[in-house]
Amino acid sequence: MPVDLRSDTVTLPTQAMRDAMATAELGDDVFGEDPTATRLERLAAEMTGKDAAVFVTSGTMGNLASLLAHCDRGREVILGDESHIYHYENGSASALGGLVFHPVRTSADGTLPFDAIRTAIHSPAHHYHFYHHAPAGVICLENTHNRCGGRVLSPEYFADVAAIAREHGLPIHLDGARLFNAAVAAGRPLTDWTQHVSSVQLCLSKGLSAPVGSLICGSAAFVDRARWMRKILGGGMRQVGVIAAPGIVALRDMVTRLAEDHRHARILADGIKTLKGVVLDPPEVDTNIVVFRMPSVAKAEAFAEALADKGLLISDFGGGRLRVVTHYGISETDCRQAVATMQSVWA
Repeated sequence: MPVDLRSDTVTLPTQAMRDAMATAELGDDVFGEDPTATRLERLAAEMTGKDAAVFVTSGTMGNLASLLAHCDRGREVILGDESHIYHYENGSASALGGLVFHPVRTSADGTLPFDAIRTAIHSPAHHYHFYHHAPAGVICLENTHNRCGGRVLSPEYFADVAAIAREHGLPIHLDGARLFNAAVAAGRPLTDWTQHVSSVQLCLSKGLSAPVGSLICGSAAFVDRARWMRKILGGGMRQVGVIAAPGIVALRDMVTRLAEDHRHARILADGIKTLKGVVLDPPEVDTNIVVFRMPSVAKAEAFAEALADKGLLISDFGGGRLRVVTHYGISETDCRQAVATMQSVWA
């Protein structure tokens, strides 16, 4: 069997999840009558300290529905130039919502510099220039930060961005696809971050190992609007409890075990450091993602292809960068064998 380190999206559901799917209590969720989906949403709202939550099919839908709920057409989405929303979600907010991406530079640790955020917000105080620009609609943050190697952004940083947002009357949306990884790594509750944002998207199908789904959490009024956007996007599902049930198991049973994935990632990182001419990029490994830079793009592509021939699957991040991600189903033995395979192929 191959060792698949391409992403934590390749996880398979646990037996408890499969059992929960088979026995889930069902109803029509579009009518608000699926009790299992309702339980999942209440649990997510409680964990994030928000009023309400809505279950959606994917993280991309969760982020898109949130942006559409926050912004009218023609407004700007201020986000990092290395963010997942900007790179990997098909420009959906522009294509479907008429929103304008305003990317700002992303620091190596995944944060957006405060001065860059302020500059991106076109103030009505400067009337002449203001009328040349789309008005700001929402600020987006990401935690953990995928393209910055799974880095954890601190709650203190979130508090500072929230102060800027309040000054300009703007909401903050958090792409928290891997927020549970951040919480486990930092040893802090989700609410240390979510108290500073207007909405958050949480993914169930990455490290938490559910087969499908994400959650949007926020105020009751916001979630009502996000639920409307979900319907517009074709995400209104019927007896959705069959896929919501494993989400309950994920939130109940699969959070604390993320620390194991983080330990395994450090095993991989230590092994990658032994490859001559290869550097970790970034050098810090906070959670379950390890990104490393090869001497050239050609060598990165050849290395990934050679590893695949040996049964080790990794991701090509582009520009000579490669990525490995630990997750449920990957053992310490798998990681040590992966290191040995890398060393053998590189030699």
